[in-house]
Amino acid sequence: MGILIQFAFLIAGFVLLIKGADWFVEGAAGMADKFGIPQLIIGLTIVAMGTSAPEAAVSITSAVKGNAGITVGNVLGSNIMNVLLILGVMAVIISVPVQKSTFMYEIPYLIIVSSLFLFLGMDGIINRIDGVILWVAFIIYFIYLVFMAKKGRAQEGSESSGKEKPWWLLIVLTIIGMGMVMFGSDVTVNSASAIADEFGMDSRLIGLTIVAFGTSLPELVTSVIAAKKGSTDIAIGNIIGSNLFNILFVAGTTGLITPVEFKADFIIDSVISIGAVILLMLCIIKGKKLTRPGGAFMLMAYIGYFVYLLL
Repeated sequence: MGILIQFAFLIAGFVLLIKGADWFVEGAAGMADKFGIPQLIIGLTIVAMGTSAPEAAVSITSAVKGNAGITVGNVLGSNIMNVLLILGVMAVIISVPVQKSTFMYEIPYLIIVSSLFLFLGMDGIINRIDGVILWVAFIIYFIYLVFMAKKGRAQEGSESSGKEKPWWLLIVLTIIGMGMVMFGSDVTVNSASAIADEFGMDSRLIGLTIVAFGTSLPELVTSVIAAKKGSTDIAIGNIIGSNLFNILFVAGTTGLITPVEFKADFIIDSVISIGAVILLMLCIIKGKKLTRPGGAFMLMAYIGYFVYLLL
């Protein structure tokens, strides 16, 4: 009965994380809109941070509680899942167009950043100096996004509801949303750790699978719905941006707050994470489109990775 309760808490934690992030984005973006901040800047900052809030909250909470397996596992697991599973599912549903800038700059930068994360973790720890290095790389990426925006090649963020809702409601949504994310992360980490202990599972495996899946649910649901509606023109760019944010902001911020152990097993997961992005590039036909055969191949690669985790 105890383990069933922990699974119930885990699901409740995911619900709090996802809905909390949704309310936080809606409220914060709405307030920014009322203050006349351009939608593009809202999309690059508030919305981007809001959609990665589950990963950030879970990773930082795990690190503070000394559960590094969930911290690093969540970042790597989410990134592998985003590329191989989510983009694989989307491409199987419908061919996914790729922006030129995404193929030429953002995907290669993700490969560089993923390799940097692996290099920094080779000594067995992500410390504060590593956190600073990751944050410098994050600032470089943010400057690139602003540059692309000014050149008119970046896509604006999702529309806010600032014109539809009163300012007081937007403030309430922002505060409650952030509170739900923080509380949900605490519940998720505690229940995931308890489940790992109950089954004798390594926290790395929990972070790479259950927690990674739960924190990637917003991207999965949004991407699949977008694919069904045919709105896939910036899908890959959004996933790549999310992965960059996970490594640079989430892992970087966690490292700044407290040193995080980088277990030897994570070296293999990091290599797979890099390989997944390289595979994505190879599956993109002429740098313009991810087709169904490519998506199917990526899904098979994820199944193979999942089997490897269970062995």
